[in-house]
Amino acid sequence: MSRIIERRARRTILEALGDTRVVVVVGARQVGKSTLALALVDHDFPATVINLDERAKREAVLADPAGALADLDGAAFIDEVQRGGNDLLLEIKAAVDRDTRPGRFLLTGSANLLATRRTFEALTGRMEVIRLSPLTQAEIEGSSANIVDALFADEPTRVQDALKGRRAFVERVVRGGYPEVLGRTGRRRETWFTSYLEASLSRDLRELSDAHKLREMPRLLQLIAAQSANLFVVSSIAKRLGLDHRTVRAYCDLLEAAFLIHRIPGWRPGIGAREARTPKVHVVDSGLLCHLLGADVTRLSGDDQVTGKALESFVAMEVARHADWAQVDTRLFHYRSGRREIDLVLESRGGEIACIEVKAAASFGPRDWRAMEALRDERGESFRSGFLLYAGERTLPLGDRLWAVPISALWLE
Repeated sequence: MSRIIERRARRTILEALGDTRVVVVVGARQVGKSTLALALVDHDFPATVINLDERAKREAVLADPAGALADLDGAAFIDEVQRGGNDLLLEIKAAVDRDTRPGRFLLTGSANLLATRRTFEALTGRMEVIRLSPLTQAEIEGSSANIVDALFADEPTRVQDALKGRRAFVERVVRGGYPEVLGRTGRRRETWFTSYLEASLSRDLRELSDAHKLREMPRLLQLIAAQSANLFVVSSIAKRLGLDHRTVRAYCDLLEAAFLIHRIPGWRPGIGAREARTPKVHVVDSGLLCHLLGADVTRLSGDDQVTGKALESFVAMEVARHADWAQVDTRLFHYRSGRREIDLVLESRGGEIACIEVKAAASFGPRDWRAMEALRDERGESFRSGFLLYAGERTLPLGDRLWAVPISALWLE
């Protein structure tokens, strides 16, 4: 890409470096972790660069991790730190225990560094972990839009004359947010996704687990894609794969640690309620999801079964990314109680809630916001607002603290 895209995580990382000894930026491969960190080193965070993707440097660090850090003068940026092994992380711990100044180390890693207990224990209390995801549509557009903050302020973006119908979102959903995909279309885009999956399922998962576990991962990921936006019943998936349900659960842990899937738990408002706690599982990027489903723009425009699940996953992952840098600290859930379902429920640390229902059509009726209306009435003042994200042209009020909002509010200010 020729255009430099400003990442919203940049400010968060700099704030963390100002008061924390070790800042760890984690995320899937090819989301721009190294690019962002190097930009910080060039402009805001002068540091020695140690790139463990380089074979010679990696072998030297593995042979003598203490020596690799001994001659550092000032801060260091270590790229793909998980490739240096646990001994390197223990040496980082020792270094920051000797010198407790903030901003000693900026680390990046593709496979989840917190997946191993030893790693977690080594840096607990000394680090801040910042997740970098594929680009949001707001970042791609250069917008500061944040739908999470809008929900909790009950101030939806007042959209007028948005694109109507599926053309409002199909290209964005099929493209997704990986930086390398933005300039690709058609076969070149699909070739990139194929190579990306091969690298992620072999290299990243190999760093997290034994090699013999890898052969079932492509089939499992395909099944997860097919189940996207539905309740994820492990026993059903296990039966289709011919595996024990505990094995499938462990495999899902690996896929989540490699930042390929994201689980959204069910929300429970009270003890004794009948709300389902079964999670939904989403592929982390809608472009990757569409690749797994074999869905291009044409299919997404005409196949209702694919369109609904792809759009809900797209919105869920956009909202999850907005939550990472929102002013309001929230957790993300889905909601099901009897016949009432809400695609996304966000709960703040103070117990306030907001919710989103997703609709791929440009028209709607009262049944589309009935579940949000009932939840509003039950929760009273703790209910901040509910948005029905739809493929229509303008923002419309639906009643007290309820709004119909065009999908483009995810990227328009």
